[in-house]
Amino acid sequence: MTLDQYRGDRLTQAQTWAGLPDDELRRRAVRAAGEKDIDGLISLTQAYLTHEGASGLLTSPRTIEAYTLGVRQFLDHATSNAVNLLRPGRRDASSYVAAMLSAGRKPAGVQLKVAAANCLYRALRWAGATEADPFKDVKIPKDRTPGIVKRPPYQEDELADVLDHADVHVKFLLFLTAHAGLRISEALALTWEDLDEANRRVHVRSGKGRKERLVAMSTSLARATRHYRGLYAPGGPDHTDGKRTTPRDRVFRYASPMTARYHLDKAFQAAGVKFRGFHPGRKYAGTRLLQQVKDFGRVAAHLGHESIDTTRKGYAKLATDDLKDDLIGW
Repeated sequence: MTLDQYRGDRLTQAQTWAGLPDDELRRRAVRAAGEKDIDGLISLTQAYLTHEGASGLLTSPRTIEAYTLGVRQFLDHATSNAVNLLRPGRRDASSYVAAMLSAGRKPAGVQLKVAAANCLYRALRWAGATEADPFKDVKIPKDRTPGIVKRPPYQEDELADVLDHADVHVKFLLFLTAHAGLRISEALALTWEDLDEANRRVHVRSGKGRKERLVAMSTSLARATRHYRGLYAPGGPDHTDGKRTTPRDRVFRYASPMTARYHLDKAFQAAGVKFRGFHPGRKYAGTRLLQQVKDFGRVAAHLGHESIDTTRKGYAKLATDDLKDDLIGW
């Protein structure tokens, strides 16, 4: 499914709520909340995000997925603890936060889950089902540990070991995250015309906040791109990952981050390296570049950060000289 098709489906689904008369919208939302209808309330939240969210229809699939999981978790908690969704008690929101913290969830994870629950309540207010805003003043402890310390970048020897055990798709995806510093959503959205190995640059068209940028290729990445293009030149058959098909102009056969995660996890396991997600590869790229250029502005531009302060806060702790100039060659 292409991104345009995905958005078209989302718009169609959202219209099942947004197209209702006000009284009917309110009635259905009240019923869904009263019955704690998980599917119905998730659908309502997604409709709200599509029509009233800050990014509207352009809200990323990953954000939709994260909010969907968060709403589902909150509704499970509300059901188990007999929370009245339309008339929540004064301590229901803080009790939910306390339950997550006591279960060992980190403050950043709690923040995300609260954001999802908050979105559900914005959707219920949008539908006219309630005026409740239970998470308005809820307090979440702050974790002062920098993110790059909590989730450090992969080490060069770890990446080298994984490359030795990875298939060609996983190898190229690792180069794009650990050299070009692309987010997984940015990498999977690449088309063949976005790769310019002759001029050694990657055109990221679907960056965070819908911002485009040009990213410089390392020598190793340019070489890897030529090799990958030689094996999977554009114009061939559509990719398939066994379940879903991606268009032939796309660089990767992976139709979703979840599928890519599955294949990377297999390669990491084969190499005896713990897979800690996609972001530590991106952190490797940022730390490595900062060590080379000593310029937070250039690193911010390379990674597509909204603000140079994001880069400075995130990468200053690990701006050391222990990372080599280049990843192991192809």
